[in-house]
Amino acid sequence: MDLLLLIKAAIMGIVEGLTEFLPISSTGHLILAGALLGMDDAKAKVFDIAIQTGAIFAVILVYAERLKKVARELPTHEQARRFVINVGIAFFPAVLLGLLFGKAIKASLFTPTVVATAFIVGGFIILWAERRQNVVRIESVDDMSNWDALKVGLVQCLAMIPGTSRSGATIIGGMFLGLSRKAATEFSFFLAIPTLIGAGAYSLYKERALLAWSDVPMFSVGLLFSFLSAWVCVRWLLRYVSTHSFVPFAWYRIAFGIVVLATAHFGWVHWAD
Repeated sequence: MDLLLLIKAAIMGIVEGLTEFLPISSTGHLILAGALLGMDDAKAKVFDIAIQTGAIFAVILVYAERLKKVARELPTHEQARRFVINVGIAFFPAVLLGLLFGKAIKASLFTPTVVATAFIVGGFIILWAERRQNVVRIESVDDMSNWDALKVGLVQCLAMIPGTSRSGATIIGGMFLGLSRKAATEFSFFLAIPTLIGAGAYSLYKERALLAWSDVPMFSVGLLFSFLSAWVCVRWLLRYVSTHSFVPFAWYRIAFGIVVLATAHFGWVHWAD
């Protein structure tokens, strides 16, 4: 067993767990961390997607009571059925566009300029969202209509542009659409469950020829540390959004966009997929 490889897997898991649910793009941070650690080959790309499942288990644990309540009430309560349907509606656009245009997007958009631009533009959009007068129509996830869910799902598709951030698109997009900060953040968490589990399972199946039983320890360590760091991050973020804005993340994104340009210019990081 390669101890150094397991340490690298643990670091990548921590990076994934800490960045998946913050509006700062986990993909961008995994690319940078993978380049610095020498984990940037084809198998490493499958690893990056697979360990997202560990982060999702953290969301499932944090919301275990809520999810069990929905499961119990699904046959008899309209609110529970609407919740499940809304998550399904929001999930569908990303699946459709991913299947239709995923390869083309990876081939044409995974460049340093696109990644850096997405980071920087996303930062300024967050600043705009925080400074504008937001009219809150929806205080709770349970108040969302099917149309609200579809709009958030369409906004999530923007995250197919590398560097955008899935959580950033859904949280900030949700706020633009009239969701409260808390409702937008929680719906982003719930929407991540089918989105990231689906992406991980599809990637493992599609690239199964690259994998061997000897990879199980590396993937297990990555999943474990992704779960632990995401659990800490999700609990912290729920407390944070109740009293703070996303402005610090906006400035971080702008700074990180500059880092992308610098690392690409000097050849330190290969930002192509």
